[in-house]
Amino acid sequence: MHSIAAYAGAAIAEIAGCFAFWAWLRLGKSAFWIVPGILSLIVFAWLLTRVESDFAGRAYAAYGGIYIAASLGWLWLVEGKMPDRWDMTGVAVCLVGAGIILFAPR
Repeated sequence: MHSIAAYAGAAIAEIAGCFAFWAWLRLGKSAFWIVPGILSLIVFAWLLTRVESDFAGRAYAAYGGIYIAASLGWLWLVEGKMPDRWDMTGVAVCLVGAGIILFAPR
């Protein structure tokens, strides 16, 4: 469960950090948005190292599914656009894959 919490926190931090740059470059917000964006991306990287995995590549691969789910949550909760059935189907497939990578017996 520790890994799931680390992944969830990392996803929120990464999306928020990237959105800060999006807001600056695409939405015309102040360049000061970069500062919290960079801090958020630092938190993202730190949280990803908290995942219980012996190999970074495996931790990053499993994170991909979590990131996709969190991105669709951001789409819905922050940007106000509800994911469609294809979004939900895709995220389900990705989460199954992430679960296999993360929880498979080794």
